[in-house]
This record gives sequence, C-alpha cells and structure tokens, in this order.
Amino acid sequence: MTKESDFTSLLRASGTVLPWEHKIYRNRHGRGIRQATFGIRMPRYRTKSGTFDGMVVAQLKRLNGAWPELLKNTECAVEDVPPSGPVSWETKRAFLSQSFPAEHGSPARIVLYRKPIEQRSQSRLDMQFLIRDEIVARLADLTGRHPEDIDPDWGL
Repeated sequence: MTKESDFTSLLRASGTVLPWEHKIYRNRHGRGIRQATFGIRMPRYRTKSGTFDGMVVAQLKRLNGAWPELLKNTECAVEDVPPSGPVSWETKRAFLSQSFPAEHGSPARIVLYRKPIEQRSQSRLDMQFLIRDEIVARLADLTGRHPEDIDPDWGL
C-alpha cells in the first residue's frame, strides 16, 4: 500500500469526507449555490399537520407498547375539522375526537380533529397531553374501561 491510500483509508475510517467527494452544486452565472435553504429536520420544514400527525403516532406507539391488545383491531385517523352535521348513526356531535365501534367486519375507529385540538391547546406540550387524553378517552369508550386503567396519567 502507498502512503496516499493509507491516508485515504484512515480519513474514511474516521468519518471525514474528502474534499473531492463533496457533492458539488452548480453556481451558474454567480447566483449562489443551489441547495435547500434549510434542512428537513428544521422546524420550518415541518407543517402543522405533519407535526400533529407525528404527535398522534408517538402517543399510539407509547400506548401500543403498554396495551398491544387494545390497539390491535383499532384504526386511528386524523381529520382537520369535525363534520358540520352529525350523520344518522351518530348520537352526539364530536368536538375534539370521536370513536366508532367495530361492526360488520370493519375495525373500531378513533378520529381526532386537528383544528379544534390545536385551538384548545396553548403550547406544544399542552397539545401532546390533549392528544394523549383524547386517544385514551376514546379507547376507554371502545373497550368499556376507565381511562385511568389504560393510562394512569390521564387527565393530569
């Protein structure tokens, strides 16, 4: 082996990117580099609905770790706003979330309404707690349990 290949392999092993391996973006007519102005992990990249969906998924993963049998035959959906008029099988209007029991071969469903939850919460942490409480309350409705039995921190 030559000294140059030893040096190159040592740099690659340390995780250093060599200058000739950088991705080059065209700088045509002196207008600057062509790449994204912010990364995908930056808060500006995420939309409100994407952030909300991520919070719902995080709560479902947490609950699935503790109660996998409760969420096994349950679907969860997010809609922007509740429907303006209740459908014939709905007994009451839903404001933040709604649950539908399993019937005729379709699984049980939980629907969270994003806009009302966002309006009711005052911070991101408050929104996470509200999402948690709504999912646990709807699971309790579907299974006939008390919400405190599913999540002891419910309502705090």
